[in-house]
Formats: sequence, structure tokens, C-alpha cells
Amino acid sequence: MKLILRISLVAILIFGALSAAVFAQTASPPLPNPVLYMTGFAEYKASGKDYIRYNYAVFNSTSYPNTLFAPAPALPPCGTNTKSARTWVDFYDQRGKRIYGFCGLGKSDDLNTIWFGLPADELPPSWIYIEMTDRETGSKYKSNLAETTM
Repeated sequence: MKLILRISLVAILIFGALSAAVFAQTASPPLPNPVLYMTGFAEYKASGKDYIRYNYAVFNSTSYPNTLFAPAPALPPCGTNTKSARTWVDFYDQRGKRIYGFCGLGKSDDLNTIWFGLPADELPPSWIYIEMTDRETGSKYKSNLAETTM
């Protein structure tokens, strides 16, 4: 009886070690939070009104696999866009008020051309951040606070 118990215990330990090794090889490391920075701003007109576009990039955009931005038709649409991306990117002011968002980025490099616009006569918030939401897994990645002036 003791021999069977020892053999069973050894088998459990070996199976546990093998399972941990397989999991370590297949598990992805957690993704980092985005590192947001301002790249500039530009004036533009829309519907006869003057606006300022505040342009941003994500320093560590290459840390995110392109699969995060693949079309996700099985998930809820973004307005009329039924093939919106798996991951949406939203801009917020420093108090957490949503300013603008992107639901159709196609690849991680698109994180380097994100922006939000405000009427030219409106002061921007002093600080903003982005939040990336992976709608497939429910994971959220919040950036640092970035300035709105250069």
C-alpha cells in the first residue's frame, strides 16, 4: 500500500512539473501599459469650424501584437462599423472624462497616429491618457498622463 502511495505521489509531482513547464512555454507574458507622448498639433477645418488636432504616439507600440487590432465581427459593432477592431483606444482627460476614441485601428503601428480634436477656441485639458480595451479578454491597459502642450 505504501509503495502504491509513493508511486502515486511521484506521478503527481512529475505531472505537476510537466504541466508547469508546458504552461510556461505557452503562456504569454502580460502586456505593458502604453507609454503615451505628444507628437504635435495641427489646425484643421470641419463643417466650417476651426479645430486643433492633438497628435500622439505610443512609445512601446511594438509591444502589442497586431492580433489585438484585428477585425472582430463577433463582438458588438462600433456604430455602423460591424468589423471594428478587437481592441478599442479611448482618450480621457486627467479626471477620467472620455474625450475621443478609436475603434478601427488595424495594427499596433496605428497607435503612433492617434489624436483627438477640439474646437480652436477651447482650452484642452492639461493632461490626458489613453486606455486600450481588449474586448475579447476584457483586459485594459492604461497609459501614463501626457501633456497637451509641447
